[in-house]
Amino acid sequence: ALNGFLLVVTSEGLIFYSSHTIQDYLGFHQVDVMHQSVFELIHAEDQQEFRRNLHWALNPPHAPEDEPSPEGGKSHGSSAVTYKPDQLPPEMSSFLERSFVCRFRCLLDNSSGFLALNLQGRLKFLHRQNKRPEDGSPLTPQLALFAISTPLQPPSILQIRTKNMIFRTKHKLDFTPLACDAKGKIVLGYTEAELRMCGTGYQFVHAADMLYCAENHVRMMRTGESGLTVFRLLTKQNRWRWVQANARLVYRSGKPEYIVVTQRPLVDEEGGEHLQKRSMHLPFTFATGEALLYQSAYPLPSFPDPSQSKGKTNRARKASHRHGGCSQKDGIDPSSLLGAMMQQDTAAY
Repeated sequence: ALNGFLLVVTSEGLIFYSSHTIQDYLGFHQVDVMHQSVFELIHAEDQQEFRRNLHWALNPPHAPEDEPSPEGGKSHGSSAVTYKPDQLPPEMSSFLERSFVCRFRCLLDNSSGFLALNLQGRLKFLHRQNKRPEDGSPLTPQLALFAISTPLQPPSILQIRTKNMIFRTKHKLDFTPLACDAKGKIVLGYTEAELRMCGTGYQFVHAADMLYCAENHVRMMRTGESGLTVFRLLTKQNRWRWVQANARLVYRSGKPEYIVVTQRPLVDEEGGEHLQKRSMHLPFTFATGEALLYQSAYPLPSFPDPSQSKGKTNRARKASHRHGGCSQKDGIDPSSLLGAMMQQDTAAY
């Protein structure tokens, strides 16, 4: 089996194709990177080296960086130069071979957030591109980088054993599960229907990890990405499974629409090490506005919200009962962190 993934990048720096195995090494799904700028994935210090290797003579024209792009983001500059196949005679073929190292963003790395990859391949003409100039005439084939990307350092035995079980889940913005891929169903044991019926995704999180996960949830809502999060998930067999996860927002029309989480199962020893390193401070107080995201500003039944009238409290209790949450007696919102914890089977602990 190939210890890496195939990458095809146009002279403009767009990822024309990536094999699905990119997920095993970088954590990004194939469809998430295709037709995106490769420079969004490359370490800032390595972008110029990658741009240089996209040019047939390793000497791209200077392009100003950080100019506004039509999409409103920043432009990383283009090294695109138009060639006709007959402009590059066969004797120039040796100049098209490529072998270089670049650091790529990695959702699975828990240290620097980047993975050093060795890219080995050649520049070849890319046919059948859909882009057309303003006059509508077909474009001649243009040079693109076809490369096999492999980790600079060989993976450990543990990484080889766990990389094939990386799975992805899809959630609403409040972390309610929406979907789970085939590998996730194997690791956790649930069907998609069972995940969706359980309400908030925090019902699957170990009570000792809830505040830690909630802190990273808030960070993701602010920045678009949670960062690496190590916690325990409840499997259908009522056992806890350590996972290393990275959640990120997916936008549509400039607004966050849903959350995609890439998760890698860990062995208990790895999870225990992360637990020991975890800071013991509370990520936020329940009195802050951040807690409103989880509807848990007053999580304890002995401390009711003084701003609520008796009538409102009764209505909230009835609503909670109708939605299959905690009993009417406690009046706890089942979508809050405490509500999620109280709906868990105590036998799991």
